[in-house]
Amino acid sequence: MPDIRLHIDDSGGDGRPVVLIHGWPLSAESWDEQAEALAAAGHRVVTYDRRGFGRSEKPDSGYDYDTLAADLDDVLTELDLRDVALVGFSMGGGEVARYVSAYGQDRLRSVVFAAAVPPFLLHSDDNPDGPLTDEARQQMRDGLEADREGFLDEFTTGFFSTAEGLQVTEEQRQQALALALQSSQAAALAAMDAWATTDFRDDLGAISVPTLVIHGDGDQTVPFEGSGARTHAAIEGSELHVVEGAPHGLNVSHAEEFNAALLEFLSR
Repeated sequence: MPDIRLHIDDSGGDGRPVVLIHGWPLSAESWDEQAEALAAAGHRVVTYDRRGFGRSEKPDSGYDYDTLAADLDDVLTELDLRDVALVGFSMGGGEVARYVSAYGQDRLRSVVFAAAVPPFLLHSDDNPDGPLTDEARQQMRDGLEADREGFLDEFTTGFFSTAEGLQVTEEQRQQALALALQSSQAAALAAMDAWATTDFRDDLGAISVPTLVIHGDGDQTVPFEGSGARTHAAIEGSELHVVEGAPHGLNVSHAEEFNAALLEFLSR
């Protein structure tokens, strides 16, 4: 296992394993509706809190994607998981991409990118389709540094909103906010830097296992055209499921459609 303690939940059993990797700045508990549905369908469900988040240890460093992918590899190795489906939500999609390019696909059956940050969010001359300007990135970082609770309150609102407004109940948003507040500030800042600035374009080229890209067309946090659409185009043979009217947090707001698409893909 990693040199730090990660909180891992493992449903056990002999079913085909699915590893769910959560988004920023939440924890594995954000997957509750998916974990229940997957277990009911007979899968072995493994979730873990990323270092610095949720119930895992919170070191001062190690929030680059090479280290985070190494943590994922340690989880798969320690539990000796094989024929695995990796499902990465938002920031977690970066771990999926970097894991494949660094550790290969011997343990994998398939991968899923859910509202995920690849291929490369930061807009630049070399990445003109990147949806995140450096100015917007810096404003987010400054906001998190200046007023942590206020920033996370606003972020979770946008996380579950489309142009038509909030797409979940206030109770669901508050649950997400509570998870976000479990993160350490050092982890939240460093992980933000990682998902905002890491280029996964070469990593995606290493993926050849069956791949599903699922994304909401109303996502205002990781816009579909700059992320999911490009990932689908970059991975030959990948499948795409666009959830109409869904925000970034579509696994909560549109859980029924999300789960149905995921289970159908995993059934093959």
